[in-house]
Amino acid sequence: MRQAKEVAVPDLRGKLAVVTGASDGVGLGLAGRLARAGAEVLLPVRNPSKGATALERIRAGAPGAVVSTRVLDLASLDSVGTLADTLNREGRPLDILINNAGVMAPATRHTTADGFELQFGTNHLGHLALTGRLMPLLRAGRARVVTLTSVAARVGGIDWDDLQGERRYVPVRAYSSSKLANLLFALELDRRSTARGWRITSMAAHPGTTLTKLYASGPNLGRTRPARHEALVERLARWGLVVQSVDAGLLPPLYAATSPVAKSGRLYGPDGLGQLSGGPKELTVYRSARDETDAARLWEISEALTGVTYGAA
Repeated sequence: MRQAKEVAVPDLRGKLAVVTGASDGVGLGLAGRLARAGAEVLLPVRNPSKGATALERIRAGAPGAVVSTRVLDLASLDSVGTLADTLNREGRPLDILINNAGVMAPATRHTTADGFELQFGTNHLGHLALTGRLMPLLRAGRARVVTLTSVAARVGGIDWDDLQGERRYVPVRAYSSSKLANLLFALELDRRSTARGWRITSMAAHPGTTLTKLYASGPNLGRTRPARHEALVERLARWGLVVQSVDAGLLPPLYAATSPVAKSGRLYGPDGLGQLSGGPKELTVYRSARDETDAARLWEISEALTGVTYGAA
């Protein structure tokens, strides 16, 4: 597998960044790269112990880094609200928000604290609610918001009659749908920011097929025997086929979050075969996400489900 092109990160001293899901994997890698460039980085995590370990790793790679953890469970709107209220009280403008955390393909249907299907509720609704609740800080900082999607969004679809997978739950299909929702959200946030003068830059990015714990944590939920996902991905990585390291996989979202030439309303991902690996590149938005009517419809439904409204101004 060819070496992914590196990203030159500008000086981020004085900037404040929030990266969800940064206790391991791509999120941890992104947080470390931002900290090395001088940004102050907040890591909202569900597990404080894992968060503390993540801080140690970041500080080891970036001595003097200003990093801290906050508590956040994206599968709970109360938790989202608590974090947002705290940050809003502190009042410091946000420069970068990376909506990275996620869950993939539990074998059986699980729900969030608010009764949403776990993948749709965590990957999409949790991030939409968090971004909406942080709008005062994002607008004050003229922030760049990067929402992680997946190459799976290319084959995803929104089942408007069964949005929560209540009638029929298919793990991978539900994951693809949630990641398509992430992409639709990122594109619609750009459109609304442009139309309403929010001065927020919004783009989507995905890491291709990157070797992280995502392939074990989600697929093993609801199973008595380990799923095959992790073993398969690890085998492909050893063979050097279509699976890349975290250091390579984080490059497209890092480019979207920091490059001065990255553009709002765009999709970034790997430039390799099938968009599974490679260096960062602007991709053509998937056909599944080109209908602006669908994006607006999903936005309005999501606001109603979460009770978080972005308003007209």
